[in-house]
Amino acid sequence: MPKRIFWIVLLALLTACGAETTQAPPLTLKGVDISQATDFAAPAAPGSARLALTDHNDRPVTLDSFQGKLVVLFFGYTHCPDVCPTTLADMARALKLLPAKDAEQVRVLFVTVDPERDTAEVLKAYVPFFHPDFLGLRGTPEQVARAAREFRIVYRKHVEPGADDYLIDHSAGSYILDARGRLRVYLPFASPPEDVAHDLAALLRAG
Repeated sequence: MPKRIFWIVLLALLTACGAETTQAPPLTLKGVDISQATDFAAPAAPGSARLALTDHNDRPVTLDSFQGKLVVLFFGYTHCPDVCPTTLADMARALKLLPAKDAEQVRVLFVTVDPERDTAEVLKAYVPFFHPDFLGLRGTPEQVARAAREFRIVYRKHVEPGADDYLIDHSAGSYILDARGRLRVYLPFASPPEDVAHDLAALLRAG
């Protein structure tokens, strides 16, 4: 082999080996890894930020408000009879399974799809009941609909025959976003708290 070709091949092999040793290993997750998926979230509307809503303390927030933290994002409503309280209780148990310093790096956001009934006061009484660091988010019906579209969430009012009030059918899963605001994990409804804690810990270690 001519000397020039030998050195070119050797350099290519060394470069490949170096890239392999510095590449971060893939995460082992219990939930659905959606890091590379393109169909779980839509971009924000032109001129607006993602998840532009108001928290239960009447402070305007966007997804950028939580940069540097892991975000667990769930859409529901306070009159929900089963899915929502179960999910929030499971998230609270998951945080208790983490070391305190790790749990402080996680924000659980509950976005109401029922802004007519879920006022800031209602959310403030309901959401922190499950964990003091959980935050309820709301907006106008148009703002909530926009946020739901950004994360491919579907919901609709549902009235049982003879009922005086309504229920809301809605997507039941949750998302985990990393500290840079990127979607990383989809958690189906009733994911065990141990699995949620595992994935949060894995993403915290990954940075």
